[in-house]
Amino acid sequence: MEQHRTRPPQSQPSRRGTPLPPQAGRGGARTARQAGAGVPRTAPPVSPLVQAVRRFPNPRLTGRGSGLFCTASMFALACLIQLLFGASLVVYGVLFLPVCVLTAVWVRRADLVTAVVAVPIAFAVGLLPIADSGGGFGGRVMGLVTALAMHAGWLYGGTLLAGVIVTVRKARMMSRKAAQRRRTTT
Repeated sequence: MEQHRTRPPQSQPSRRGTPLPPQAGRGGARTARQAGAGVPRTAPPVSPLVQAVRRFPNPRLTGRGSGLFCTASMFALACLIQLLFGASLVVYGVLFLPVCVLTAVWVRRADLVTAVVAVPIAFAVGLLPIADSGGGFGGRVMGLVTALAMHAGWLYGGTLLAGVIVTVRKARMMSRKAAQRRRTTT
């Protein structure tokens, strides 16, 4: 059997200096889209709030990364609250909301659902250092359950906030894909 070469032999001259044919975009007729390609476009003015938001870091966390970020942040904040405010669950709940927002904004598009799952788990893990403990393992568990029951509003609010952000991001992503499909079919 013969085997065909995939590369040209070394004795042939290279094709680097040969011009491209007209259909490749050099010379020949230009389409309407290509004709307007060299025209500079002016961007609409952007508000200062949008400019400030664009300066923030924009990491893209995986599902595990977002869960780890949220859980570690809440545990560290709970330890800090224990030291500074004497286990104030209200301060913990208030600080839980921005962590929920950051988790929902920083998770990558493929893992959007994990932000909504990670947020309540992080809330419960973060309660461990500041929940009342009567003594021993049973007292710690009862303190955790009591704190979850008494401050469920913060938990529901943060989870709802993350869910709304994730839903809006998913809807925007789906509309962009639909618009892109429409552009490619026409």
